[in-house]
Amino acid sequence: MATRVGVFGAGGRMGSTVCRAVSSDPALELVAAVDPHHAGLDMLQVTGCDLGFLVAAGPEGFVEAGVEVAIDFTHLEAARANLRWLAGHGIHAVTGTTGFSEADLTGFRKAFVHSNCVIAPNFAIGAVLMMRFAEMAAPFFETAEIVELHHDAKLDAPSGTAMLTAERMAAASSQWAADPTRTEILDGARGGRGPGDIRVHSLRLRGMVAHQEVILGTTGQTLSIRHDSYDRDSFMPGVLLATRLVADRPGVTIGLDPLLDL
Repeated sequence: MATRVGVFGAGGRMGSTVCRAVSSDPALELVAAVDPHHAGLDMLQVTGCDLGFLVAAGPEGFVEAGVEVAIDFTHLEAARANLRWLAGHGIHAVTGTTGFSEADLTGFRKAFVHSNCVIAPNFAIGAVLMMRFAEMAAPFFETAEIVELHHDAKLDAPSGTAMLTAERMAAASSQWAADPTRTEILDGARGGRGPGDIRVHSLRLRGMVAHQEVILGTTGQTLSIRHDSYDRDSFMPGVLLATRLVADRPGVTIGLDPLLDL
């Protein structure tokens, strides 16, 4: 029997892409959608399929529709409330919203006792591999910087993927050379200091989707590890994977790595 799925943020670009992907997966059934900014929109306009229901303003209909897993791609404040609501109603959650604090994660771990949650800063499987490769390479280099590039509508910087990459690299090696810079002609020219003092640079440009390059250097050589998402469809295999597996992952799972056995 197909897993019954609801989607938050269904009327947005990412949300509508998620709706179409869920609708095309035979293991999943899209039965409800929420977006206060697009309430009343027919799902035919969102997915191209006549699913027989409209986009709702709030999640109350998820219970009536028998939603088992809800997918959230909204902004931080909305996602906090959405995940708490889902935990309180025993519905599994999958979210790609970024920016959660440690306090948020601690709260989610306490809340998700009757259902489970997958939180991933990036659902592109290639991006997950990029982070793993950077983590593996970190002990062999003394210097490293991260450049992340996103579309000009992204509200947070650095990206969750960049921060998680830096965290994993810093955990893999503590032997990082000191930054030689003593004078910044322009404030922020050297980017932000991430975990391990790894510098992180954020670019926001029209025409991009999601891109990241990790550059590592040691004597006489550099290694560049780059991933590019040119379309939001690149995230869908990871989203669908998490949606199918979340029921089997007790509590809160961070990242796709555990689902990919990395």
